[in-house]
Amino acid sequence: MGLYVEEIKKESKISDELYNMFLKLAKENKKFVYGAVRSGARAKDFEMAIQWLIDAGLTYRIPRVREVGLPLKFYEDFNAFKLFILDVGLLGALSEMEPAQMLISNKAMTESKGAFTENYVLTQLVCQQSVFTYYYSRDDARLEIDFLVQHKGEIVPIEVKAEENLRSKSLRTFIDAHQQLHA
Repeated sequence: MGLYVEEIKKESKISDELYNMFLKLAKENKKFVYGAVRSGARAKDFEMAIQWLIDAGLTYRIPRVREVGLPLKFYEDFNAFKLFILDVGLLGALSEMEPAQMLISNKAMTESKGAFTENYVLTQLVCQQSVFTYYYSRDDARLEIDFLVQHKGEIVPIEVKAEENLRSKSLRTFIDAHQQLHA
């Protein structure tokens, strides 16, 4: 991967921002914020780089929806999205995480365990045919559902948990507000 990143740096404007973007993905995956990659950055600074990563198959862009309804595409918020890397092994290598640390249950991955787990779930969803994946959050950001999947005319909310505590206040609140859905 190191040689590949160096070639990208030589051939495009992506340069160090590519590496910084991937490192951001190793942290808890919230709405993508350009300023977290480079201080003062705006969408225009990265939109071509992000599109290049998507077109190259290195990154998945998962848009947010503000409302829940069929088709989810109609409720897409074009300004809010999450980015995921195509493979958790690659994510681990880029973040210099030792493979053994990923498999051992200890405090080594306290901050990144959720990001790795969420990234893994997304890569599995992407493999499913005719599944459209989004995420949901309210504008006040107190409620977020990791994934909303639209498949065969149904919407299924998916909340990803990396720990043994499987409670999810967000999912319970979401289902209470959308009782026609099954989580």
